[in-house]
Amino acid sequence: MDHADHVRLLRDGVPREPGRWADLGAGAGAFTLALAELLPAGSAIYAIDRDRGSLDDLRERYADFARGRVAPALRITLADFTRDLVIDHLDGVVMANSLHFVKEKAPMLARVLGMLRADGRLVLVEYDTDHGNAWVPYPISFETWSRVAVANGFAAPRLLATVPSRFLRRMYAAMTTPSA
Repeated sequence: MDHADHVRLLRDGVPREPGRWADLGAGAGAFTLALAELLPAGSAIYAIDRDRGSLDDLRERYADFARGRVAPALRITLADFTRDLVIDHLDGVVMANSLHFVKEKAPMLARVLGMLRADGRLVLVEYDTDHGNAWVPYPISFETWSRVAVANGFAAPRLLATVPSRFLRRMYAAMTTPSA
């Protein structure tokens, strides 16, 4: 996948008005950069990861991305996103290739629900399988995600896009909101 794929996966889940978003498990920032391309000026992105080296890479990549343009503010946070974060009232959360590292999904989804505004969005990018491996231990197919999201306080997810994957067939992006 390349940057255009990342943007395409997120595009229909990210509104075009300024907002506060978090990228949980941002790594070196592939989806942080896609989110930054989609959000207008006046927005803020919280990039959260527990790997300092990846966040240092993201800082450099974001500086290159933002040079010569009005880009969203980037707030880099060294933290484990599976633990309580002091961040709330977000317009959106992106979890791209990060939920598959979490075995017990319910507590994580409760944390995400607590981070979002009542009309906030969760955009999930995940491998479309329920069978993991050493590198992707706990993936969640779109079919399973649809049930898990609803069981954990979210509305039925909407499939946004898919891309082929060399490793586990395909990846999907889906968007959901807190249920009313």
